[in-house]
Amino acid sequence: MIELSIVVVSYNSETLLDRCIGALKQTLKEFSPRLCYEIIVVDNHSRDKTRQVIERFGVRAIFNQENRGFPRANNQAIRLARGRYLLFLNPDVICGRVNFQELLEMFKRDDRLGALTVSVRLENGELDPACHRGFPTLTNALCYFLKLEKLGGSCGGYHLVGKDLNTAHEIDSGSGAFFLTRKALMDELKGFDEDFFMYGEDLDLSFRIKEKGLKIIYYPRFQVTHLKHQSGFRPAPFFDAMGIFYRKHYERYRPWLVNRLVQAIIELRKLTS
Repeated sequence: MIELSIVVVSYNSETLLDRCIGALKQTLKEFSPRLCYEIIVVDNHSRDKTRQVIERFGVRAIFNQENRGFPRANNQAIRLARGRYLLFLNPDVICGRVNFQELLEMFKRDDRLGALTVSVRLENGELDPACHRGFPTLTNALCYFLKLEKLGGSCGGYHLVGKDLNTAHEIDSGSGAFFLTRKALMDELKGFDEDFFMYGEDLDLSFRIKEKGLKIIYYPRFQVTHLKHQSGFRPAPFFDAMGIFYRKHYERYRPWLVNRLVQAIIELRKLTS
């Protein structure tokens, strides 16, 4: 019986994907030798040699005829997955000494554990802040954009400033770069929201998991490396995603004028980034 389905969505990332899957297979062999797993790569119509990389590793694959975006591609894999647990892994993430069996045991011991992420580190060794987030409430978002997070307290909520990064604790949201959860939960939530395209879908998923009264845990016992800037950042889709998230989860609770102001700020940031 397959315990873990590992899902990787690729788009013109042949070199990164090669490193990602190679490191992943080696890690699984060394630290989780008894784990029954599968790797599913969904390729969003890459124009490079991604297909050859996938075929060389002999993993399960879906080849799309267009770029369907991150949420839709992941949802394709969810429907195909046979594992009891799902790991969503970016192709620019290099797994090191990760014991996946230990991570899965945490889910088996705690029915209220909805999702888990490890310590996701950038190449320079610093924490990738996206793996340790609070939800973008008005206060959190304002403090973040005004660069007030270092003040801590109520100003540090966007990246949960003040939490001990060396100990396991509950967070609002991890990153889709390394996001471990239950297959049954993803089926119940109907996967990722496909209104998003390439940002914000992990934050939205975390929000819906927390709405069900489940926990999301940051677990720094294990680390992975995120080659984040090699895969590129696109500000327009990022701010579009923030607008979608706000309308979906916060707009109905705010006065009309506040909503107009928030959307105007998001559009301004989109145009000036």
